[in-house]
Amino acid sequence: MIMQKWWRRALRKVRYVAAGSLVVGLLSVLPVSPASAATGQISGLAGKCVDVAAASSANGTPVQLYDCNGTNAQQWNVGSDGTIRALGKCLDVADNSTANGAQLHLWDCTGGANQRWTVTAARDIVNPQADKCLDVTGNNSANGTRLQIWTCTGAANQKWNAPATGGGNPNPSGFVVSEAQFNQMFPGRNSFYSYSGLTAALSSYPAFATTGGATISRQEAAAFLANVSHETGGLVHIVEQNTANYPHYCDWGQPYGCPAGQAAYYGRGPIQLSWNFNYKAAGDALGIDLLGNPWLVQNDSAIAWRTALWYWNTQNGPGTMTPHNAMVNQRGFGETIRSINGSLECNGGNPTQVQSRVTTYQRFTSILGVPTGANLYC
Repeated sequence: MIMQKWWRRALRKVRYVAAGSLVVGLLSVLPVSPASAATGQISGLAGKCVDVAAASSANGTPVQLYDCNGTNAQQWNVGSDGTIRALGKCLDVADNSTANGAQLHLWDCTGGANQRWTVTAARDIVNPQADKCLDVTGNNSANGTRLQIWTCTGAANQKWNAPATGGGNPNPSGFVVSEAQFNQMFPGRNSFYSYSGLTAALSSYPAFATTGGATISRQEAAAFLANVSHETGGLVHIVEQNTANYPHYCDWGQPYGCPAGQAAYYGRGPIQLSWNFNYKAAGDALGIDLLGNPWLVQNDSAIAWRTALWYWNTQNGPGTMTPHNAMVNQRGFGETIRSINGSLECNGGNPTQVQSRVTTYQRFTSILGVPTGANLYC
């Protein structure tokens, strides 16, 4: 029944996003220094450390395993911007390669995806572009053994104790988007759309941004956040701005009617939940009486985020698949647009709005250090 109703979204799509508020350029990713960093040794196989050969800061200097000695060649800054730095330069995958066995060296920090790293809760250090782990070549613990990237196996030669938390995840939430990255994405957001509210909501849909490997997980997070950014003018608007539409979102043909009132089911939250039947479906799925109290979506940050994740993970909308499945199955960002507002924007319906979503997605994937993938448009 919900799927038969999505044509009615046309009433609410005149809402908010003013052209002047849209970000139209890609964010520069040429950091001079990490926004914040924890500094120390990175230890791993046989208790040895990640080391810059001969403590040289020259471009191309090999990065290797070596006895821990506390010198500057082993002092690494694990930054919230995704870089790992020593001697003023970045840990870099040679030749921008994503292949197994691509070696690591030191290089000038460029902001490239081959210099982006994520320390996971499982103590892997992952390059999201390659979706591969920092690896000791040949499982060899001898001093001078080169470090490389390799498909993540969970083996001891891929486990590291990074300085951020003494070996754990530098992002305590476990979400693939750190709070610093979230704030970078939404510098002017309404405080209602809190990072803590978002991370509290993640447990409702544990497959979100955790499926398909590091790259796909970050692409999905970027896609979700890009779409909600578009829906809310950069996480500024909590409720639909066109109040004249409010009385139109009650379908009295539903057996449960509109117990909160004729004008109570207007758009709210990150993905602008609207219509009484959608409040009913989302509330039933989440175990919350949203039909009787739709105001929870505008008063409780975690509930607002949960409704957006409900749609993202369970609803096809006017598309043929959920946005979650579109990203996990690598159907592309364009398919997420189709599932959210394809009946009005896709197939030439509103190319300006589609471009706005795509531009934001490109910016967010840049922040997360991953490629956009194919099929950006619908």
